[in-house]
Amino acid sequence: MKFKAFLTDNGVNLLDKRFLPALDKMGKICHLYLTRDHIYFLHNLLNGDGIQSISQFREEALFDEYRISSQNDDRISFAIDLSLLHRALHSIISIYTEFSATDNGVPGGNNTPNRIQIKLVKKLPPHSQQPMPFLTFETKGYKSAVIQDVPISKPLSRSDVLELQAALDMAQDLPQTLIQVPDMHQLQNFVDKMKNVGDVLNVSISKYGDLHLQVSTTLITLGAEFRKLSVVGEQAESPTDDQNLSAQSRARLAQQRGDAMTVQVSVKHFFRSLQCHQAKPDCAFYGIAQQGACLTVVFQFFIPGTHQTDKAISLHCRLPVLDPGSS
Repeated sequence: MKFKAFLTDNGVNLLDKRFLPALDKMGKICHLYLTRDHIYFLHNLLNGDGIQSISQFREEALFDEYRISSQNDDRISFAIDLSLLHRALHSIISIYTEFSATDNGVPGGNNTPNRIQIKLVKKLPPHSQQPMPFLTFETKGYKSAVIQDVPISKPLSRSDVLELQAALDMAQDLPQTLIQVPDMHQLQNFVDKMKNVGDVLNVSISKYGDLHLQVSTTLITLGAEFRKLSVVGEQAESPTDDQNLSAQSRARLAQQRGDAMTVQVSVKHFFRSLQCHQAKPDCAFYGIAQQGACLTVVFQFFIPGTHQTDKAISLHCRLPVLDPGSS
């Protein structure tokens, strides 16, 4: 079982400045899943408890000279602490930057390009007689090499990898209707207020492009409606006689017509999913899975300087519903 690659400058920026800070908000521990052409960071796909977070990168989006081999169809997966991973990467980047500046500024300095290598190794920790697996970062300076080791779990067995792959395949199914929320900050400001009202959030999504959010207690009800958003997938024309109705009435009638679905999710989960804005997506789509199985949030990334989807990067979350019968 072997894995070795060199981080590209784009890969360093994506992980250090964007994705690792965002994914750490989803949960401290995740599975890092490596295949021949993709790298995945996966939260809660095996235990099904809490938010499922799936981020995917084509290998060229992060690495040069990507090498992987295993007896399990060249697939490797292990659990890793994201905060430790981010800390090690950030530390090695600081050293890498310092060495690069030194080498460039010293006559007769090292002519070999300075790079950050990442690989899987087994090492004997201090005071231990059993070798342990690590994900290791290494960069070479003018006269020395610097190494940062991140402890990982024992790599998953063949049967566990197959289970992880099956869960990943299932998690890729998208709702039949997705609506686009272009202003994540507006949504986040509203959910900030909701956190102080209650723990359960009612989410209604219609084929008309309406997103209705409501949190209620015995004393107060707080809601927001985002209307006429862009729709991807199944859509319908909004009835003209609904225009003068309240948001709650519109949502209820749309559901009765079969043009909307409503689920209940944890306010805490919903707020946590919004932390993915740290990955700097260009927009987000919300949808409810068939039979109200979960609330799905899909984050879209554009190729810099364009409005074309960057297909080398993807990120989406699946929020568990509290009351499947409410849909």
